[in-house]
Amino acid sequence: MSEAAPHYYQRHVFFCLNERKNGEASCAQHNAMDLFDRCKSAVKAAGLAGPGQVRVNKAGCLDRCAGGPVAVVYPEGVWYTLVDHHDVDEIVQSHLKEGQVVQRLLLAPDVGR
Repeated sequence: MSEAAPHYYQRHVFFCLNERKNGEASCAQHNAMDLFDRCKSAVKAAGLAGPGQVRVNKAGCLDRCAGGPVAVVYPEGVWYTLVDHHDVDEIVQSHLKEGQVVQRLLLAPDVGR
């Protein structure tokens, strides 16, 4: 059996930036774009951006609106609910740089739309 090819990115972070026009709750209503921008900047500033490291991407609806704003880190599949820049900075330092999940920011598994 051959070894699996290495991932192009070590970790991939997706931020829900969805905005619902029908009045339902959505991540865009909770400053998601600002948190996404902060994460991209923090990852770059930490020297973690690029192939073999971390990629931060925009995403449409991730269907977990009730916990918004939300982000998910792959390949671990760790879901976070965020509030402010401090939360983003903690995820970048602890999870993306040191490999330690930030327990206090985990999105409860039963939170959906």
